[in-house]
Order: sequence, then C-alpha cells, then structure tokens
Amino acid sequence: MSTTSPTPLMQQRNVALDVFRGATVCFMIIVNTPGNGETTFSPLHHAAWNGFTPTDLVFPSFLFAVGNAMSFVMNKWINMPTQKVVWKIIKRTVIIFLLGYLMYWFPFFRVNKAHHIVAFPMARTRIMGVLQRIALCYGIASFMIYFLKVRASIIICIALLFLYWIILYWFGDPAQQLSMLGNAGYKLDVWLMGKDHMYHGEGVAFDPEGWLSTLPAISNVVGGYVVGKWIQKKGNNYEAITKLMLAGFALMVCGYFWDLLLPINKKLWTSSYVVYTIGIDCVIISLLVYIIQIQQKVNWSTFFQVFGKNTLFVYLLSELLVTVLFTIPVGSTNLFRWIYQNIFSYAGGYLGSLLFALAYMMVCWLVGYWLYKKKIYIKV
Repeated sequence: MSTTSPTPLMQQRNVALDVFRGATVCFMIIVNTPGNGETTFSPLHHAAWNGFTPTDLVFPSFLFAVGNAMSFVMNKWINMPTQKVVWKIIKRTVIIFLLGYLMYWFPFFRVNKAHHIVAFPMARTRIMGVLQRIALCYGIASFMIYFLKVRASIIICIALLFLYWIILYWFGDPAQQLSMLGNAGYKLDVWLMGKDHMYHGEGVAFDPEGWLSTLPAISNVVGGYVVGKWIQKKGNNYEAITKLMLAGFALMVCGYFWDLLLPINKKLWTSSYVVYTIGIDCVIISLLVYIIQIQQKVNWSTFFQVFGKNTLFVYLLSELLVTVLFTIPVGSTNLFRWIYQNIFSYAGGYLGSLLFALAYMMVCWLVGYWLYKKKIYIKV
C-alpha cells in the first residue's frame, strides 16, 4: 500500500489511463449488479452468444488497461536484476489469481432455504474467473514483453489468435465447434477442472473465462502495452493520437470482416472479438488523450480517477459486498433483493434496476473517494 502522492509528472502522465481504467471498472460494477437481471436494459446485457453489446467491451478494456499500465511499470524494471523482476511478476500473478479464487469461495459458507448455515466446500468452488484471467494474461504478457521484447510479443499474439481459431474448429464437435457445449475450450475445462469447478450462470457448466480462451485474451494486454509505449514515445500530440485512432479504426474493420468467418463472441473470446475490442479501445484512449492531455479539460475526470487509482481493490470490494448482500437473509428473501424490491422497484422494472446498479456503484465510489482523498493507493 502506498500513501505517498505521485509526482506532478506522473499525475499528468497517468490521468488519461486512470480515467480509462476508472470508467471501465465503473461500467463493470453497473453491469454486474442490476437490481433485477430480468428487467435490465439490453445494452447492459452481454450478447446472448454471437454478437456484440457495449457490455462486451468492459472486460477486454480492463485487460487493455492492465497492459497500458505495464508500459509504465516496465520502465522501472530496466535497471532491476532479472531475478527480482521475475519474482515480482510471479508474485503479482499468484496473488491476483488467489484473490479471484477466494472471491468465489467467499464467504466460505452458504445459507440454505431453511436459513441454516452450511459449509461451502472447495470442491464446488469455481477456479477460473475475471481476476484469474487478468492474473494469467498479466503474467504471460509480462514475461513475453520482458524477455522477448515488443516486436516478438506482437508476432506471438498474432500467431496465438490464428492458432486459437484453428483449435476451435479442429478440436470442437463437428458442425458445433462454436456452440456452448461443443467448443474445444469447454472440453478442455471439463477435462482439467470438472464441472463442479466451472461457472453455472448459463444454466449449465460453462466457463466464459476458461483456460483455452485465455490464450487470445493475452493479446488484449499486449495491445494495451503497445498503445502505452506509443503514447510515451510519440508524446501527447495530434499526430500521435491521429495515427492511434486510425490504427484503432483499422483493427475494428479487420475484426468486423473477420466476424464473417469467425463470429465475434465474448464468451468464447474469439480472435475476431479480440481484434475488434482492441480497435475500439485504441479509439477511446486516443479520444481521452486528446480531451485530457491536449485540450487540458480535466475537471470532469476526477470521478473516474477515483476508480482508476484503486481499480482492482474497488472491483474486488464490489464483488465481495454484493455476495454479502445476497448472503444476509431478510424474511423469505435476501438483503440484496429486499433493498431492490422495497426501494428501487417503485421506479419501474427497467429504471429501478438501473437506479439500483447506479446506487451500488456510488457506494463503491464513496469508498474509493475516501481512499483517494487520503492518498491511499492499494496496489496488488
């Protein structure tokens, strides 16, 4: 934990990144905690399968931001002994992965329908997830960039995107290679973990953050790193952000046309989805650099910087707190549903669900704001 404030140069350099990160986790909290999932506005839902919604941009943007932050951290590693750098990468990877695993196990017990507390065994705890994917992608991307440098890392990522495409069609069930229970990633997850350790939110055992689909997700981190280095090298000027924006549009076009052969699919994290989301993130970050760094319009950015300064901590808080709300029984329901039904539902199904999500996001923001004012930055 750091209680010291960044230098003025560091503050100026990181504002656009903090806003990008902050907006990502802000939106992530909103889409993860609707008051009522059945009455949620469609842009706040993931695509049912193939296709793309604004919500499908959140997670890859988080990975993109991880890579962007890495581009600044790597500068500090240049004069460090290799052994120390390797230990830092391994340590952070393991900690983030374990935090994600413990988050799904938390609170280590469940309350059954009779309101009795029963143990929740590790044998039924989900192994993979959001933080676990962040950890693995961060670790692999860090080793690639540190030891192989940027050019080789980009080539490897391109190769992984095509390799993943081949694996999906080669090892998936015939004529069902891209189905939920027929894709190669599902088969690998069942073989490695067993169904009890997988996500069941789709009604069946299927993990959208599985082992195989983590391979193409590494490219989102490397993409963020490349963009971060580009901005550092070229500076905050019109030429740099124009080229970055054009590159973003080019990637979006590539992803769009790749979709004709390999559908854009967040739950499979298809290669076309990776290229498309990196393109969108390039456009967004270039717009933020233009507004914040070039136009110096920063007054509006504080709200998102609050999230951006303690991104992982606020996200973890949001997930643990909602688990607590669901665990506390209130009559025949739980505290989460009781709050929605007795306060927000009066605004109507869809609006009430959105207002609940916004209110919950603001609760998390207030915690982040307190840390921000105290200059407490919790780094994992």
